[in-house]
Parts: sequence; structure tokens; C-alpha cells
Amino acid sequence: MVETSARPVGKERMFHELAKYYDLLASGKDYGAETRRLEELARAHGRSMGRDWLDVACGTGRHLEHLRRSREVVGLDLSPQMLAIARRRLPGVRLYRRDMRSFDLARKFDVVTCLYSAIGHVGSERELAAVYESLARHLKPGGVAIVEPWFTPGAFHDGSAHVVSTQTRELAIARVAYSRRSGSRSTVRYRYLVARSGRGFEQFEDTSPGLLVRTSRHLELMRRAGLSPRYLERGLSVGRGLLVGVRRPVGPVP
Repeated sequence: MVETSARPVGKERMFHELAKYYDLLASGKDYGAETRRLEELARAHGRSMGRDWLDVACGTGRHLEHLRRSREVVGLDLSPQMLAIARRRLPGVRLYRRDMRSFDLARKFDVVTCLYSAIGHVGSERELAAVYESLARHLKPGGVAIVEPWFTPGAFHDGSAHVVSTQTRELAIARVAYSRRSGSRSTVRYRYLVARSGRGFEQFEDTSPGLLVRTSRHLELMRRAGLSPRYLERGLSVGRGLLVGVRRPVGPVP
């Protein structure tokens, strides 16, 4: 079902074990407030005036869960484990397993989002350009792309460490992360410890690669893809901001 022969990006590997715990670890994330912010941006910047919304790298479908109340929504992701959870959450919603660098859904949307720095998992600026071309290709004229980038080279803290933990009546989970930088690439190593009532401990590790790209370069690649872009410092996550690009009318790109 995947429409590319290129190697999988990091997210597919990363979420193989993590998917079943993903929503629990993200329990502090206010998806309702984030969705309202995205809706505000779509109304402020979009010009196509329709209701069709595509979420690229939709994960377990938490944003789509809110968006579907007022929009006609579609989602795609590369991780089958994440999509399985999204399908249970969103019966009747079209969800595709596709690669963000090369997908073709044969339709266009008023809004296309790519959030939670999923775009940072690509392996090179050439692949990053391919993602922006895919997003732009799926926008109606006047439609808007909203992208949450990964950290810029200046904002990434080499050698940083952090921990997230949470629990329910049945289990407790802790995630410890350690971040390193090598040139234009970052690597975040995660170690998970899970304790289940009556079942003992489970441990696993994941590594999340990231491409560190200057904001000006993001904007340049968006322009080349046929978008009129701007950067907003106020984002959904601290230190990352948001990139907003409006689809120009079809024609030669200067």
C-alpha cells in the first residue's frame, strides 16, 4: 500500500512498540485547544472556503477526532500500528497508509496539516522538498498547509535529557530521552519502562532521527512547491512554531 520504494522514515520503526502506549504518554496534550488554534489559522489564512481537511502523519487520530465535528476529514500515516488505533477511534473516516514524501490520494483539500514535528523524520532536504510538494499537490487553489517543524539547528539542545511518566489503575509507564546532534541531524534515544498490574515489567527502546533545518530554508522549499509561506512563532509546542503556506494558483512557479 505504500507508494514509495524509499526506506521507511523513522516514525514507522519508532512506533512499532510504542503505539499502544502513545495516547497515555500524550495525555497531557490538549488536543481540543490545539484543534481550535488550527481552525483559527485555517480561517485566517485559507482562501478556498471549503471543509475538506487532510491530516498527514495523523498518528492515532486525536486531532481528527476533534476536527471531524466540523470538517470532512481524511488521515494518513506510515505506521500500521498507529493507524489501527486511529481506525478504532474514527469509524467511517478514510485513513490511508501512505508515505508523506510521495503519496497521491487523487483529490484536493482546503486544509492539509502535518503536526507534531513528523516532517522532521525525513532523511534529507531533498526528501523535505518532496514532502512539501506532496502537501501542495493536495491543496485546492487558496488552500492552506499548516506544518509543525522540528527544531532548527540553533534551537536544538545537544545532550539534553528529559523524562515523562504517567499511570492508570492498570499500568505505569516512564519514558526517558537523551538527545544528541551530529551536523544537521539530531537523534533522540528513548528508553521505556512499563509496569503492569499482575504482569511485571516490560522494557523497550526506540531512536527517533530528526533533520535540523533553518526556518528560512523551510520557507524557501515551500515557495518552490507553489506555496506562499510564512512562519508563526506561536506554535503548538514550545520552540518549534508553525509554518503556514497558501497554495498559489496552478501555473509556473518563479
